[in-house]
Amino acid sequence: MINAKTYAGIPDKYARLDRAEVVLISVPYDGTSTWQKGADKGFDAFLAASENMELYDIETNSEVYKKGVYIAETVDENTSAEHMVEQVHKTVKKYIQQEKFITVFGGEHSISIGTIRAFKDSFKNLTVLHLDAHADLRNEYNGSPYNHACAVYEASKTTNLIQVGIRSMDSSEKEAMNKDQVFFAEQMIYDDSWVDRAIDMMTDQVFITFDVDVFDSSIMSSTGTPEPGGLLWNETIEFLKKVFMEKNVVGFDIVELCPNPANKAPDFMIAKLYYKMLSYKFFKYDNDDFLDVIESREETIKRNKIKGSNEFEDENE
Repeated sequence: MINAKTYAGIPDKYARLDRAEVVLISVPYDGTSTWQKGADKGFDAFLAASENMELYDIETNSEVYKKGVYIAETVDENTSAEHMVEQVHKTVKKYIQQEKFITVFGGEHSISIGTIRAFKDSFKNLTVLHLDAHADLRNEYNGSPYNHACAVYEASKTTNLIQVGIRSMDSSEKEAMNKDQVFFAEQMIYDDSWVDRAIDMMTDQVFITFDVDVFDSSIMSSTGTPEPGGLLWNETIEFLKKVFMEKNVVGFDIVELCPNPANKAPDFMIAKLYYKMLSYKFFKYDNDDFLDVIESREETIKRNKIKGSNEFEDENE
């Protein structure tokens, strides 16, 4: 199926394949979800929210849409999860071979099996950075290895898998899990060093698979299985920014947005997330404006820590 809309309503000249550096592939598959359905409607909600988003990014002083974003043909295979995965793999690999920056929007998390396969075929020594509330490490679920609960099992065997934000899993998943490369949400809140440690574990080339339920359910209720105790916006963005700065992010997917017509704020947040990730990918990090923003943030944090320490010392005196 061909999409008639352009991403975020951008002018046609930025939306043509021959002009665009970014390809956006939608996979509205929701065949294996086991609780709340609706991920098949996520892409349309994301597009609608994107059309109402400011396209100037303050932090990077950039308008990344001018790099061009082409909406590819929809992967609408739904005869089975296995066939869907095969079609995703084929479509993603086709655009990788055209030297585009590939982004994929689900759909539920089973789509990532095909996406990761395509990137594994195309990039050596690949790290898969998995942000999610759930471990997704079952070797099969409900009789199939192509279930959303199995989204990164294959990646755990074929790539350098790093998991962030995990706070829900089955005991059977411990067998496939490399605990040294898992950052559990319950531990992250007490450990400020997790960001640097996670990045140190990554190889140079990184693919990001982002399940929106990694966000705390207070800000992300529009997903199949919302979980309390998750990440908030600023800490997530700061982490992603560092990953993009220090590693070569070769592509990413975003999955599991189940829109609620009565609350469009989560749709908008995910639209903003996508645009932020593109902004970080294509920004030239030697730009003084951007570095000034980073430095000012770090200086503010240091000043606040010093101030807090001094206030504590004053109270003791």
